[in-house]
Amino acid sequence: MNELWPWMLLAGLGAFHGLNPAMGWLFAVALGVHRQSSAAVVQAVPAIALGHAVSIALVAGTVVAAGLLVNQDAVRTATGGALVVWAIWHQVFGHTRRVRIGLRTGLAGLAFWSFLMATAHGAGLMVLPALMPLCLTESPLREIGVGSAAMTIAAVGVHSLAMLAVTGLVALAVYRWVGLEILRRAWINMDLVWTLVLLGTGVALLIVG
Repeated sequence: MNELWPWMLLAGLGAFHGLNPAMGWLFAVALGVHRQSSAAVVQAVPAIALGHAVSIALVAGTVVAAGLLVNQDAVRTATGGALVVWAIWHQVFGHTRRVRIGLRTGLAGLAFWSFLMATAHGAGLMVLPALMPLCLTESPLREIGVGSAAMTIAAVGVHSLAMLAVTGLVALAVYRWVGLEILRRAWINMDLVWTLVLLGTGVALLIVG
């Protein structure tokens, strides 16, 4: 179980990211409504997941590389501090700095938008507590020759696949059956939830570090 929990956490965070409308499903639904096509929704989701995965991979790769060169406790503490700062920044300034890309964008533009949104929201930093035990400590996979780079790629893949699945399911459900009216009747302030998760993750890393 100790070996499985980081992977489960990565998948759970992927699902959480997929549920957040700011990470893409709302944009996918808007594209479908604008183009009057459920195919547009389906085509948008992989592009959104790709941009998200690239953002996660860049942050994860940077931190893992740093952990291989310097003290891992220092990396953990620095990451916790960065998460706390990012949470405060997001709460204070994040609402006024939105990435704006029109509904006529192509799939490349959509992937770029997703990359910018994931980066601006600190999505890569959020997954680091699950990533560190896999890539910066010894594990059975490391013992049979799977290095940090391969572990990082696998971890990003698990996270991104979970995000892809949830984003696709939510986008199609809202477009085909639920409708956008639910956003008025049952809206949850995901920005606040996101900020609290960032803050809680950062504090936990600082305590552990």
